Amino acid sequence: MILGTTSPSLLRNATSPSRRGLGSQGKFPILPRAPLLGELSSGCETERLYRGEVNQRKRVSLFMKIACISLGCPKNQVDLDVMVHILLSAGHETVADLGEADVILVNTCGFIESAKTEAIENILEACAYKQQNPELKVIVTGCLAERYRSQIEEEIPEVDAVVGCASNKAIDSIVARLFHGENHLESYGAKKDFPLGGKRVIGTPAHYAYLKIAEGCNNRCHYCAIPGIRGPLHSRDLADCVAEARWLAGEGVKELIVVAQDPTAYGEDWGKPGSICELLDKLNKVPGLEWIRIMYAYPERITDDFIAAMKRNEKVVPYLDLPIQHCNDTILKNMNRRSNRAELLEVIGKLRREIPGITLRTTLIAGFPGETEEQFEDLCNFVKEVRFDRLGCFAYSAEENTVAAKMDGQIDQETKDRRAELVMQIQTGIMAQKQAEKVGQTVHVLCDGIDEESGLYLCRTTGDAPEVDGNVCVSSEEPLYPGQFYDVLVEDSDLYDLYGTVAK
Repeated sequence: MILGTTSPSLLRNATSPSRRGLGSQGKFPILPRAPLLGELSSGCETERLYRGEVNQRKRVSLFMKIACISLGCPKNQVDLDVMVHILLSAGHETVADLGEADVILVNTCGFIESAKTEAIENILEACAYKQQNPELKVIVTGCLAERYRSQIEEEIPEVDAVVGCASNKAIDSIVARLFHGENHLESYGAKKDFPLGGKRVIGTPAHYAYLKIAEGCNNRCHYCAIPGIRGPLHSRDLADCVAEARWLAGEGVKELIVVAQDPTAYGEDWGKPGSICELLDKLNKVPGLEWIRIMYAYPERITDDFIAAMKRNEKVVPYLDLPIQHCNDTILKNMNRRSNRAELLEVIGKLRREIPGITLRTTLIAGFPGETEEQFEDLCNFVKEVRFDRLGCFAYSAEENTVAAKMDGQIDQETKDRRAELVMQIQTGIMAQKQAEKVGQTVHVLCDGIDEESGLYLCRTTGDAPEVDGNVCVSSEEPLYPGQFYDVLVEDSDLYDLYGTVAK
């Protein structure tokens, strides 16, 4: 199987995993909301193509019902938001029920094996709706589409169009061409043309939103397929970033989450490393924003200037995700990482000294090629020593066309899984203790909504990123409102969540 180890035929009866985005059906349905960023276009290509147009089977409606499935990271969600704006501007509408759709758009992730499998499952689920609606069109976009291109249609011929990331802005014309009678469309472009922003809907709950400030990556870690998918670093114009942040704040966004493959590299492609500091200074002045969260800060770029920018800008929350991947110097070198163990400990210690109470999250890879039991033990001891607030450990995934996939010393899957599980067992004990220490404290939270099953309000502290970390589950006789801030007395905890009541 080219796209992954699991054959699509074996996935046809698989249940769909959870998914985000317009068209998702979770606890809090997310639907496009007006007003949109900018004016809706008139005289669009879809209208020109379909005014009075009839195909051989039926009259083609000018306006299509489009269901969207978004998988993967927040950057993918932003890409979908832009595409949905284009589709709405062309006169189409989005629907949450896949069974009602004329078009199902699957915005995929294709980073590692598990993400590819999840994407294939969702593509096959979408294609299954053709049994009840033969006229249904299925469009695959995102990283899987960019990475595997024509292979998707070869292996899943039910797919009607495969659209690479550089062709996202042509999504309305792709839909038009499909209903005009064209079949099995493919559309790609140069990686330098990947969209950095643009008019969009807000596909997250109204009070928080992601701001994508760059595309691609220059780090060239030996295990990572992202540069091959998304290309080199391409930073978005600073003024454009700030303008979108102002618009988001005007739409009611309280928490702005700054995302990129490596936000700390922002501006390096202009010859201006450290531009993230200037951006934070400007974002901090945007009226209406109350929290600014930075995701994915690479340790080698956490300079004194960056820490100072976090400290002087009061809206920047004390939270960082440091994707260190390992701690052993030999493994880090083989990964083509730029830090060593001593430097990692230094930057972590400095962050904790300079920003008291900062929440530090990280990701680790277990079972990298050549990792010995001693090197793995080194990793376990590092986790015990540092005591990260949040941590995810993943079994190494050998991705084609990466340096690491060709390395000697590949480790069997059972060993990789065992090692990853052992790291998570260690982290479980650490997290349980850290959570218990918060009982009796009063914490400032942002309300996301209510869990209808339990009746508890789901809130987050500055130490909890949405869709990534846990919740503060609040019992209250008085209603709490999404997007509002409250002080909560923590009365209990479990491994991931805190429980409490509104402080009197």
